[in-house]
Amino acid sequence: MPSLVHLPADAPSGEIAAVLARDGALILDDALSPSEVDALVAELAPYVEATEPGRDVFSGTRTTRTGALVARSPLSRRLVMDRRIHALCEAVLKPNCLRYQLHLTQLIRIMPGQGAQPIHRDRWAWGRGLSHLEPQLNTIWALTDFTAQNGATRVVPGSVNWPDDRKAEPHEIAKAEMRPGSVLVYTGSVFHGGGANDSEADRWGLNITYALGWLRQEENQYLSCPPEIAATLEPELQALLGYAMGSYALGYFTPPLPPGEGPEVAPPELALAGGVRPGSSLGGQDLYDATVAHARATRAEQAGAEA
Repeated sequence: MPSLVHLPADAPSGEIAAVLARDGALILDDALSPSEVDALVAELAPYVEATEPGRDVFSGTRTTRTGALVARSPLSRRLVMDRRIHALCEAVLKPNCLRYQLHLTQLIRIMPGQGAQPIHRDRWAWGRGLSHLEPQLNTIWALTDFTAQNGATRVVPGSVNWPDDRKAEPHEIAKAEMRPGSVLVYTGSVFHGGGANDSEADRWGLNITYALGWLRQEENQYLSCPPEIAATLEPELQALLGYAMGSYALGYFTPPLPPGEGPEVAPPELALAGGVRPGSSLGGQDLYDATVAHARATRAEQAGAEA
């Protein structure tokens, strides 16, 4: 049976990216301290306990999936913005987009009695047409032990270039066994699936994933973290949620204002400043000027990326 590569959490991003390119997955050990894990569990527990299990084989009838973590959990935001993971997003995703985005936040609890999830690729969320590039980078942060008995994620190392109809044999499947505080990092192209929980305790994994900025997000961040909450966050996290232009012409909106009270084209981050509402402090010419300045900056950024 194969095994996944384990690296220290502070391993160079180039070394980690090289393993990802070859195997599609690896584990970074001890990325969080025990106290950080305990704090996350305490903060998320009320939401997890209130979450109903899935209703089909894929989502798991003995599995709960708790979302909207950016809005609900300040401690989860730190993981979403983890600089080590963002360095990998730069290596894996940025070659195919001007801006990458948050795709999903979800606490996955696999409870005793849950069977193994079907082996799959996460990139299939967009169908089968993205085999020519890598659209997604994923993490599962262990908040409990991940063991062979309690549902450790099953991964097929080296399967990133397999055809979609290739079936993994049992001897090709590794189990992502790791301590609390460690993180499984894997791409959207590697075959994987949740394991069966044959133990008497829950398995908790904090699933945070990222995708190319020009693709539809799995978790609709504009609803899971609506503008009134997003406005309270730091600009970098706002942009990662999608409150920023994905490229020159992706993501603008037209404020639904009376004639002459706003621009016809505005970048989404202006909505977070309260600048698209009648009587707001940023409106009319000020909003127009800010929109033009942002468009120019976006074009300059795009030109620099293409140079």
